Amino acid sequence: MSDQRPFIPVRFAVLTVSDTRSLAEDRSGQTLADRIAEAGHVLAARDIVTDDRQAIRDMVLGWSQDDSIDAIITTGGTGFTGRDVTPEALEPIFEKRMDGFSEVFHRISYDKIGTSTIQSRATGGVVNATFVFVLPGSPGACRDAWDGILKAQFDYRHMPCNFVEIMPRLDEHLRRNKS
Repeated sequence: MSDQRPFIPVRFAVLTVSDTRSLAEDRSGQTLADRIAEAGHVLAARDIVTDDRQAIRDMVLGWSQDDSIDAIITTGGTGFTGRDVTPEALEPIFEKRMDGFSEVFHRISYDKIGTSTIQSRATGGVVNATFVFVLPGSPGACRDAWDGILKAQFDYRHMPCNFVEIMPRLDEHLRRNKS
């Protein structure tokens, strides 16, 4: 951390993917919302969609085009059952994949739940110059991802580098293609 840099709040959207939960019962989404607020960031949007590829994709695409949202975190639908389709919905629209996110998430998860971490297909990437993180649907996994990775990476004071300092340049390839 550098005391020389100011804290810059980031605007997050949280999407829970579930066929069975309502917002009132959504412990994973609430865990993320609470941690976002505790860190000094803004919860710009929160919603729930069913385990439906098009519904998931449509919500994330819409949020990624909203100027009031800087980053999106989804929770749920990363397992191996027939209804778990969040990675299939979102990975095809990633402009850039973030393989390191998955690797670090699994490293942190392994320390907590051992080999059971292989049952998650957590992933991350960039869609329309917006960071997107795809997390498992458990409060523990959401805590691990936020506390172990996202909290530091979305703090501008975190050194040697962080997501906040590169956010203004995430759309360079889009601007370049328009010229």
